[in-house]
Amino acid sequence: MIPFSVVVLLLCATPPPTPSVALPFEQEGFLDFGKRIDEGSAVEEYYKPEYYKPEQPTCPFGCQCNQKVVQCSDLGLHYVPYDVPPETRLLDLQSNQITEIREDDFKGLSNLYALVLVNNKISRVHLRAFMPLRRMQKLYFSHNQLTAVPKNLPSSLVELRIHDNHIKKVAAGDFSGLGSMNCIGEMTNGRNPIQNSGLELGAFDGLKRTFLRISEAKLTGIPKGRKHGITFTIIIFGVFR
Repeated sequence: MIPFSVVVLLLCATPPPTPSVALPFEQEGFLDFGKRIDEGSAVEEYYKPEYYKPEQPTCPFGCQCNQKVVQCSDLGLHYVPYDVPPETRLLDLQSNQITEIREDDFKGLSNLYALVLVNNKISRVHLRAFMPLRRMQKLYFSHNQLTAVPKNLPSSLVELRIHDNHIKKVAAGDFSGLGSMNCIGEMTNGRNPIQNSGLELGAFDGLKRTFLRISEAKLTGIPKGRKHGITFTIIIFGVFR
């Protein structure tokens, strides 16, 4: 047993406790979302927008996309899909239920070479619908419900097929600015035969050298084949009445 005098001596020799000087607690190893992420940090690199880009190009739902060809035929579509890849060269929309072509339907498709709209129910085409298609050369618009040749067709257009529509009149200037056009496949059809009065003077102005096929019309004469340097190769089948 320790003598009482020794205990008192030890207590007197022990220095009194000093105030704590420990640093405030700081969390390490977790993101502090209240602080700004330093430039060049690994976290900033991870959150850059490009990390969220899809690995594969988009393809409209139900369509088949391969080698810049987008096939969306026979899907019962009522409108042109909004997410067609911008690199598309051929867009096939035939045999759907499309009733109109809207202003922004082809926005961003400046590389499109051929557009197939055959066998739909299209009766309306926005005046600016084809403006983005600066490189399009082939347009297939047959078997629809058009009542007139669509306006503002691309100047790059080489081939246009619009038979079996409801077109009864070709107005002056309908082909204005289409100097590259070399084929208009069947302007007319048996359901809505075009007559002489349906071909306005100057209807083919703007064309230079074009193959034009006319069948089952109600013409009483041959349309003018040359005007202002225009040359037509006209194939006529049973059209005179």
